[in-house]
Amino acid sequence: MPRTAWILAFLLASACTGDETLSAYGAAGKLWHLSAIDGADFPAAASVTFPAPGRIAGQAPCNSFRGRQTAPYPWFGAGQLATTRRACPEQDAETAFLQALQEMTLAEISGDVLILSNDQGREMLFASGG
Repeated sequence: MPRTAWILAFLLASACTGDETLSAYGAAGKLWHLSAIDGADFPAAASVTFPAPGRIAGQAPCNSFRGRQTAPYPWFGAGQLATTRRACPEQDAETAFLQALQEMTLAEISGDVLILSNDQGREMLFASGG
């Protein structure tokens, strides 16, 4: 194979294996704090991060979680989440947060704001904390 053909094949293969998830479009390297679900202030502390291509992790009101992002941006899919199993007084808020997160199908990043939403009108609003 001529050198230029080899280089072209390498570049095409690299582009095909690149990260197309939310991580590659401004979400990586930031801690996103949940401020609202469906327009209502969220009553407990919860956050998400995108620690590696195709990965999601975070802290729900009671437990930490991690999982895979399963859709290319601007779509969003949290996949199956693995969580720790600690009980706490904010258990209802935790259930609401994790359920909403898994129902989200679209993502939008605008500066320090992350909006996750779905076609049923649900929405989660996050702000970047660094």
